[in-house]
Amino acid sequence: MAFLKATLGNDLSKRIEEAKILVVGAGGIGCELLKNLVLSGFGDITVVDLDTIDVSNLNRQFLFRSHHVGQSKAEVAKEVALQFNPRVKITAYHENIKSSRYSIEYFKQFSLVMNALDNVDARKHVNRICLAAHIPLIESGTTGYLGQVSVIMKGDTECYECTEKATSKVYPICTIRSTPDKMVHCIVWAKECFKLLFGKMEDSMLWEDPLNDDKSAYIDLVLAKDVSAQEYATNVFQGLFEFEIQKKLDIKTYKTAKYQPTPVFFNKLDLPDLSKDEKTRGWNDRVLWTLEECAAHFIQSTACLLANPDVGLLEFDKDNADALEFVTAAANLRAHVFGISLESMYACKGIAGNIIPAIATTNAIVAGLQVLEAFKILRNNGQQPIHAACRYTYCNRSWDSRGVLLTPVALSHPNPKCFVCSRQLVDLGLNVHKTTLQQFVDNVLKKKMGVNEPTISIGSNTIYEEGVDAEESLTANLAKKLTELPGGGIVQGTVVIVEDFSQDFTCSISIHHVATKDEVVYLLGSEWHKHNEESATHDDNEVTEVSTDKRKKSMDEVSASPASKRPRA
Repeated sequence: MAFLKATLGNDLSKRIEEAKILVVGAGGIGCELLKNLVLSGFGDITVVDLDTIDVSNLNRQFLFRSHHVGQSKAEVAKEVALQFNPRVKITAYHENIKSSRYSIEYFKQFSLVMNALDNVDARKHVNRICLAAHIPLIESGTTGYLGQVSVIMKGDTECYECTEKATSKVYPICTIRSTPDKMVHCIVWAKECFKLLFGKMEDSMLWEDPLNDDKSAYIDLVLAKDVSAQEYATNVFQGLFEFEIQKKLDIKTYKTAKYQPTPVFFNKLDLPDLSKDEKTRGWNDRVLWTLEECAAHFIQSTACLLANPDVGLLEFDKDNADALEFVTAAANLRAHVFGISLESMYACKGIAGNIIPAIATTNAIVAGLQVLEAFKILRNNGQQPIHAACRYTYCNRSWDSRGVLLTPVALSHPNPKCFVCSRQLVDLGLNVHKTTLQQFVDNVLKKKMGVNEPTISIGSNTIYEEGVDAEESLTANLAKKLTELPGGGIVQGTVVIVEDFSQDFTCSISIHHVATKDEVVYLLGSEWHKHNEESATHDDNEVTEVSTDKRKKSMDEVSASPASKRPRA
């Protein structure tokens, strides 16, 4: 490593060797980052990743080989990285960074943290822990040919949540349930079907009250679980792809549609035996299944998922073989019914997971930029603010007008309106009469806001809490509607206090009631403001139309009155 000392200087080389680095994620960026760190002289590295190696990782995560498939990413990455530099101390954990082990106190032992994550939820969590621990965080991300690296420091630069992240496109419920015309519609429907069968079924857009006289033909079959897994899977298949479609055809639901759907009659199918292909299921993800194969995979995956002890709580995971098999089969069956071209498991995974193909070169560039920012932080040694010493660097797909691919810009200051690092009040619009506390916790606090272990208070009343020493009796409130909660409930104008002691996070949420019929909405921050502005514009237009009508009516009345017919003087 003599050449490194000659290049970096003795002081910086010593700081690099003595620095304790936490790397979160050992995937596409993480592999490149770990390799860079051990070759740059860093002497003490901890890497955390909860994932295992999949066949699909091998084309871009170069520390892994085919014989590593199924093993821990963090542990294998450690073993291979040590071959580059055996003198480095690497500690690997095959765990979730959100587990209680990785507390604020745990983070404080590190000189800096480097994110190499591929999901927003974990990024939000690490962002908040680093803010609480006052530790510099080097954040990174890639999307195809695009990439970026930034540095986050509490009170000095903007945090990960200072700017809103793009959300996935939401498709109208009526299109998903009744008139799909694209494969993405079928895949969204299949994911909702997964939720209906194996997750929290009431949260699925396919759920209906079984007491309704006009309920869909599949509802009773979905609820009739006192049969074998094989029989249940067959019954649900017929309910979804045969009885329900035939019912809608009989009542002429599609009489004006461009395409008339075609039911799939289960008893007319000759299902193949998939057991002989069991060992190679994961290797043939680009093969297009026939209709009969789709049906067989639907039955097989349904039976497998029903054996999971967490049925009723499962969430779709694109990296779970059974879940992906189910969604691929269900989506293709739905596509066949509506005359849409079928897709392979590989294509379905890309759509279901909103995946843009990863580019290994982009990962390598971004990982290199992260190490350069680490050099800057250690060389600066607190002499200047982070925003003065470091940069936010973009990696572009093609040369810009100046002929460069990498664009470094100044780091932004914290957003004074950020509810995370500036702890500002945040607006939330939802239907307070229909939303339960469980839905509020799952869909707003955890899914939208990234809270890990929420404690919820209304005034001086704590209505729910999670974490160590949490009051178990408060779980009884989860099933209640927001308006039925203690302390006067959560209604229009209520300010809810949310805390997460594991993240040192506190937030005040201003509640706005949004009247809806069937649609479930959770409008947070700018989503609420946009909705409010659109509603105000709509109301103004209605007022204008009414005023115009009144003026017109008034003028007509004046024209028709006797006084208007008097001769002019």
